Amino acid sequence: MNSNPLQPPNPLLETPLSLITGATYPLKALKLFYNNPPLRGYVIFPVIVNIIVGIFLYFGLVVPGLNEIDKIVLNLGTQIDEWVANLPQWLHYLDILASVLGWLLRVGLVTGLLLIIGFLLLQFGGILGAPWYGQLSEKVEELQTGKPAVLPPQTLTSSVQDIGRAILYELKKLGLQILIGVPLLLLNFIPGFGTLLFTIGGITLASTIVCLDFLDSPMERRRFRFRDKLKMIIRTFPASGSFALVCFGLVVIPFLNLLSIPVCVAAGTLFFCDRILLNYCSEPERTTQI
Repeated sequence: MNSNPLQPPNPLLETPLSLITGATYPLKALKLFYNNPPLRGYVIFPVIVNIIVGIFLYFGLVVPGLNEIDKIVLNLGTQIDEWVANLPQWLHYLDILASVLGWLLRVGLVTGLLLIIGFLLLQFGGILGAPWYGQLSEKVEELQTGKPAVLPPQTLTSSVQDIGRAILYELKKLGLQILIGVPLLLLNFIPGFGTLLFTIGGITLASTIVCLDFLDSPMERRRFRFRDKLKMIIRTFPASGSFALVCFGLVVIPFLNLLSIPVCVAAGTLFFCDRILLNYCSEPERTTQI
């Protein structure tokens, strides 16, 4: 039995077709819930947690955020009106352009606000609902592989190590976001394509974090190191890319994300069983590192 979780992949494994199949895993998870009613019991408590967290986030951030957006758009409109007023009469049609720009800015800022809230819901809801998500992932793995899920030894020492690994995992995710996010922010100062590059890079970074979170349960049970978790996402590309984008879209849609997070946890376990466990490793090396 190979103990290396990163053995060379089958060159025929990741093909352009996997770009489509990777995006279908949330649908496969829904089918699994439909065919296995006992799984639904592992969703009830996480959904309640998500609703509570969602209420605090949406009421705490949406109203203040919309007020700030109104101020930004109003200030921009006032500045443009003053600028247009000093132009020749025949250029006053630019008022229409100002209205269009204001509308586009409002749409962009509101969309960004909802993306941020959805991402925060995933982070906080994922942490608070971790015990139920872990059990859900175990049951999905058992159904998918036909054998009990791999579980780390449960001792006092291992429990302390689990807490340490969880803290380090969150810190390393934060470090990754800072390491990549700060340069992305600087791209906004580049005229022209800077904002476009920032948007693409930001969505890519957020989707990678989402992918890590939804694949984490089965990989953490096998004590994958943080760098190996990232390598698995890279090695299963483009399937991991389409899976990440679909899940990211699901978790940032208001109210739908209250229900979609458990579905994506199950989808991530299915993805792991199909595309990582069977094709890259049979039993990865256990380690207390992350």
